[in-house]
Amino acid sequence: MTQKVPFQTVVEALLDDGTPFPARFLHQFSDIAPTDLVLLLKAWPQIKTRRKNTLLEDLEELAEADTLTNFDEMARPLLADDDPQVRIRAIRLLWESEDTKLIPIFLKMLNEDVDPEVRAAAANALGLFVYQGELEKIPTNVHHKIEDDLLKAATSAKEILVRRRALESLGYSGRQEVIPLIEAAYHEKDLDWVVSALFAMGRSSDERWKKQVLSKLHDPDEDVRSEAVHAAGELELPSARSILLDLLEDEEDLEMRREIIWALSKIGGEGVRDRLDELLEAEEDDEEASFIEEAMDNLTFTEDMGLIDMFDLDPEADLHEEELDEEDGLDVD
Repeated sequence: MTQKVPFQTVVEALLDDGTPFPARFLHQFSDIAPTDLVLLLKAWPQIKTRRKNTLLEDLEELAEADTLTNFDEMARPLLADDDPQVRIRAIRLLWESEDTKLIPIFLKMLNEDVDPEVRAAAANALGLFVYQGELEKIPTNVHHKIEDDLLKAATSAKEILVRRRALESLGYSGRQEVIPLIEAAYHEKDLDWVVSALFAMGRSSDERWKKQVLSKLHDPDEDVRSEAVHAAGELELPSARSILLDLLEDEEDLEMRREIIWALSKIGGEGVRDRLDELLEAEEDDEEASFIEEAMDNLTFTEDMGLIDMFDLDPEADLHEEELDEEDGLDVD
């Protein structure tokens, strides 16, 4: 474990723009003590803008790599920073926070921030709270306010990026108004809109989008194809299994292979575990082997959930539904 130094030393290192900031200090911003936060915020205006953004970018990467880190206390006051890039990075550091006190802040940023990229980031961050609302973990009136503001942004914001991010967050929503918005985005000529539509479909937990997702699994555009693969996994579509297993045979792009493997781990079923076992046995790269092992752990979870569902569902009806799904898969262009 990295030994802590006095936080004043960390602040002085930030102010020393002529020397690279020591990576060993990054953990000291996690669960930052109130007194240390005061020191940081006092010095913050004197820190060069580039230095600030590099620091926040490094913290974002650290948060992804180490799930035990938490930068919420540091990020909250930076939501009001003068620099839009700092505000965006602060939002990103708070994306997994379920603190409902953030809701009015994000709504204000969505509706009033002068920078469109900040508004788009705020729309993105509100997706978590739409999801929380669907789970009835936040008050109904707050949930509906978030949905109303996102619907307004998705239909009337001037900037395409803001509209797209609002639509993506609304993917979690059960509101009927969202369905035609996703359908319209899916049929747009602009492929960025198609990507957003597929993203929203994946979040919807709604099999109404099955055929649309399946039809994009062979799309020539890599971004569209990747998002379709992701959506197939999120929706746990049995009819995508054979298609994904076939795609995995010829796919050379590392990120796409990972997307396919993870989607298969969420779908499970015949042939998936055997294929992942084969991949793991043949893999020589330690990092990729570790990823495949994580996917296999996720597959085990998927299989365990399937066993639980067997006690709740009619097995014959469930089998019939899967057979229909497989037939649907054969009809996809």
